[in-house]
Amino acid sequence: MNRQASELAKQINIAEHGGGSPRAAHGVLPTALTELCGEIVKALHVRTEAKDWEQFEIKRVTGNPEQPVLLRGFGLPDRGGVQFARLVVTLEELGRRQQLNTDQAKEKFQLTNREQAVVEHLAKGWTNKEIANALQITEQTVKEHIKHIMRKTNATTRTGILVQIFNS
Repeated sequence: MNRQASELAKQINIAEHGGGSPRAAHGVLPTALTELCGEIVKALHVRTEAKDWEQFEIKRVTGNPEQPVLLRGFGLPDRGGVQFARLVVTLEELGRRQQLNTDQAKEKFQLTNREQAVVEHLAKGWTNKEIANALQITEQTVKEHIKHIMRKTNATTRTGILVQIFNS
């Protein structure tokens, strides 16, 4: 871990422990980071070829909402098995985020409760599949909700939806 990653890990630890002393968590990986690594290891059991990882990565945003950190990770499988595989995780400090006010957007664009929930997950950068799992609906239903939201916000892309919502 380089110095910058170490500093970001320290920030995440502070956020996870309610702003406590950074010294208390010295040398301990943040929970969000260890959970991400666990997900990568699980994926390595299924994605056993390097080619399987070309278009796949696991992402999470964590840390203090005022200074969010993007965690991105993927696996490097080894023919010898999972025990020889490598994990690659990057930590990236994100710019200060504009506050998402979905209640205001719900009113302005006349979104349903479900559409509002989809927008909240879109803002987290989640895929249709992740949104479907979280809301316990099918991916096709998520796509339908996104189509309706696009029509209501006069947007043509997922990013366009977020631009409209954040500017509302």
